Amino acid sequence: MRMFKRIISVSVLILLLPILPTSANTLTPVSKFTFTGSGYGHGVGMSQIGARAKALSGESATTILQYYYSGTQIETVTDTQILRINVGHLLTSARIKSDSPEAQLHLFAGSLGETETANPLLIFPNKTSLNFLLSNKDISITATRGSKITAGPIGSSFTLRWTGTRYLAGADTVISLSSNKTVNRYRHGQMQFKVIKDKTVGFRLEIINSVRLQDEYLWGVSEVPSLWPTAALEAQAIASRTYAYAKSVKIRTACDCHLYGTISDQTFAGFAKEGEPKYGVLWKNAVNNTVGSIITYGGKPITAYFSSSSGGVTETSEHAWGTVTPYTLSVVDTSSTDLKLNPRFAIWDREITQQVVAAAFALPDVISLQVLSLNPAGTVALIEATSSLGKKVQLRGETFRSRSKLPSAWFSLKN
Repeated sequence: MRMFKRIISVSVLILLLPILPTSANTLTPVSKFTFTGSGYGHGVGMSQIGARAKALSGESATTILQYYYSGTQIETVTDTQILRINVGHLLTSARIKSDSPEAQLHLFAGSLGETETANPLLIFPNKTSLNFLLSNKDISITATRGSKITAGPIGSSFTLRWTGTRYLAGADTVISLSSNKTVNRYRHGQMQFKVIKDKTVGFRLEIINSVRLQDEYLWGVSEVPSLWPTAALEAQAIASRTYAYAKSVKIRTACDCHLYGTISDQTFAGFAKEGEPKYGVLWKNAVNNTVGSIITYGGKPITAYFSSSSGGVTETSEHAWGTVTPYTLSVVDTSSTDLKLNPRFAIWDREITQQVVAAAFALPDVISLQVLSLNPAGTVALIEATSSLGKKVQLRGETFRSRSKLPSAWFSLKN
């Protein structure tokens, strides 16, 4: 859930223009559509670029948060909950390895609870690669160390613990998780590997890391650069804690987790964030200095939406998604349209292929696009596509933005 936005009069005029491709009067679909716009993300709640600008001008984290979340208070709660973070979703394979000196990896059958103990099935030294492969409804495991390959157990769920954590004493260990051509490193928690049946693709492998909210999770949340001003980091730490705290009361069956470790919730980079050379400690300090602090409205934790930037005025949750939240009122966010503060997204241009646009509207092709209405903040409220057969489909601007991967819903079509 992160992003970036803007408000200059010229951009407002651009946004008011109807969206029509140059070939709208023909029945031949164009190969691509070219958009121009401002901001990055949904623009609801705190603008991260705006928060940085306010911090640079001397405002405190509390002042920043109460500006972007109208009518809220900062309160203190106990934030020692254990969160289940999905770090691998709908996988068919994954690999775990640790090169930390004296590291040990302990593999257990089934899903172990927070305080549950058991005898490990196998114990592996450092530099052992554990390969997890989905096989029908089960997971098969092989261990590789050097040239030696050992066939491991097969089952529907396993738990992995490593030394130097709350779950297993011993040498400090950082493990690497490789999946879908990406590698992420984790210092804390325990991991559960289990098979879940997805409604669309069938049986898939899910990987869940169980970490403590207060530090183990928040230290690894990577939503803003760690070298930003202290007040901006503290505002982000409080917003991220609030978002996770509000989500900690319910397990999602689709992932067996509280939160996804991706942008669909918050980016959980694990050790890559807290272990950043020189600057990682600054982010950890922001988390530690705000321990227990969350944002509340009417005495209850809010869903602390945030994004990188806006189009100059933040959006409301009602106009973005149709859900009313009283604390996400639109507020002025001119820093998002400042090229010095937001060089990548104060103004942007994007080319989106015919195939992507057609897929966004679930049409075989699209010969024209037209903005039917704008929201008060300047985002596209409704956009309509017409196919070569004359079929028309309408989408919310935010829905189209998300499906087409446009930076924001503050956009228009360039002729």
